[in-house]
Amino acid sequence: MATTINKQVVLRDYVTGFANESDLVITSTTVDLRVPKGSMTALVKNLYLSCDPYMRNRMRKPDPLSPATAQSFTPGKPISGFGVSKVIDSGHSDYEEGDLLWGAVGWEEYSVITPIPNLHFKIHHTDFPLSYYTGLLGMPGMTAYVGFYEICSPKKGDTVFVSAASGAVGQLVGQFAKMMGCYVVGSAGSKEKVDLLKNKFGFDDAFNYKEEHNLIAALKRCFPEGIDIYFENVGGKMLDAVILNMRPHGRIAACGMISQYNLKNPEGIYGLSLITYKRIRIEGFNCFDYLDKYSEFLEFVVPYIREGKITYVEDVADGIESAPAALVGLFHGKNVGKQLVVVSPS
Repeated sequence: MATTINKQVVLRDYVTGFANESDLVITSTTVDLRVPKGSMTALVKNLYLSCDPYMRNRMRKPDPLSPATAQSFTPGKPISGFGVSKVIDSGHSDYEEGDLLWGAVGWEEYSVITPIPNLHFKIHHTDFPLSYYTGLLGMPGMTAYVGFYEICSPKKGDTVFVSAASGAVGQLVGQFAKMMGCYVVGSAGSKEKVDLLKNKFGFDDAFNYKEEHNLIAALKRCFPEGIDIYFENVGGKMLDAVILNMRPHGRIAACGMISQYNLKNPEGIYGLSLITYKRIRIEGFNCFDYLDKYSEFLEFVVPYIREGKITYVEDVADGIESAPAALVGLFHGKNVGKQLVVVSPS
């Protein structure tokens, strides 16, 4: 049976504190170019890999008292995540050679997968860049859609704050909110990102949280009457400041808390008593619980993309060798827009 070289991104060991590029190493193995006869698996060539903050939690040693968002990676083995792939060979009845799909794959050039409904999706809309299925048309897009519309219960005129607003999810939440007729403010970590929010994504206002000495005052400046909806991507001091600025019956969709992922001792939240007095609803969510709505999401978002009403910005790293730096860079704010890795452009 013919084989080929397969480069992989392998976790060296469990990580504490900030992850480093050296925690991820590039190794090579071989892979058969045909799946066993009678197998329900598919061999796919990975074209794009998605860099997502939740992956940092999977680098931790398993802790039964504090379970990660998903199962921890295994040291010495390739890490995994979401990607866009092309089928090379298949024993699965729903996939054949040449099909394109997005879903869970190994961080490697080739993966052998067992396609699972609501975890692997065949790509039918090929008139968009395939890289969009790592972001706008993939898991981050679903996260923005579910978090905003299902969790936040938005209505016209609401005041909306989005943290990490220039990232894969935040840039979409802001645009969805503007389409609803909301007043939208975002925070980001550089002047370049703030300009992007205001001039490309159409946010009403934005601020660089690194330049604000008092986050409570910054939010009061942007929302003199308070915040109705907070799309939470950051946690820590930002969440504390937001709670103090929330309006009665405000809604907080807790999507992620990237500021806490690399800390040995996560920061406490000191204003939680206000959620009672202000009747604030805080709900954590995971888009994996809503993937059965993916076709509904496509029906919603595809027309807006075709009409040019949604803008999406990507930060592209070339080659699987660049994957460790791209992933670790998320936690230092190096990416501008959705971070992804091009493994093979075709």
